[in-house]
Amino acid sequence: MIPIRDCLPRRYTPYMTWLIIALNSFIFIFELLLSKDDLDYLFHIFGVVPARYMLVDSLPFDPFYYLPFLTSMFLHGGWFHLISNMWVMWIFADNVEDKMGSFRFLIFYLLCGFGASWIHCLINPTSVIPTVGASGAISGVLGAYMIMFPHARVITLFPILFFPFFFAIPAIIYILMWFFIQLFSGLGSLLTPEDVGGVAWWAHVGGFIFGVVLHRIFVIKKRLRIYDDQFDYYCAWGRFL
Repeated sequence: MIPIRDCLPRRYTPYMTWLIIALNSFIFIFELLLSKDDLDYLFHIFGVVPARYMLVDSLPFDPFYYLPFLTSMFLHGGWFHLISNMWVMWIFADNVEDKMGSFRFLIFYLLCGFGASWIHCLINPTSVIPTVGASGAISGVLGAYMIMFPHARVITLFPILFFPFFFAIPAIIYILMWFFIQLFSGLGSLLTPEDVGGVAWWAHVGGFIFGVVLHRIFVIKKRLRIYDDQFDYYCAWGRFL
């Protein structure tokens, strides 16, 4: 189930979305220049290591101690990790930014990423594996998109055998399917050894919930209904294929 694009136009240029995608891409290029040992060191310093924050008697007030909650959002563990995150960002974030404005969207995006990392730490308090990636923050974008544009449609590719099939799925159904996959995968991960690396499912779940809860604070009210009369026109198949 691969999203191709959504059906919504945008009224304003999504400068912040483009900037976030570009920044993630440039940092990943820098990662490619590092040796494996240097890259592991980078991830341990600038990634979120739950045990660093959870297995202590008290947390310091030094803001730099919490810097990995920011820097981890701009690091990725491989090509697929980067491309899949940035592709979802490209499809869904522009319309969310449209309703929030660039600066508000940036704050919203970062808060969702912070929240996602804390949820991951709470669920995996003894893990010494660094967590990196924009997935938690992007999950917040998906949560906001689902609430703001439930009747939008997402053109989705379903590869069956060697044949591609395209379907226009309501955004609320597509995103809820994605969310429950994350949730059930997260529940399944609780049955595995704690220090086994992999996908930070609970960061996705946490980021999504933060996005659903927080998005209203950042929406510019006068932009709330700018798309309503354009759904059917822009969701026509001829616009996509």
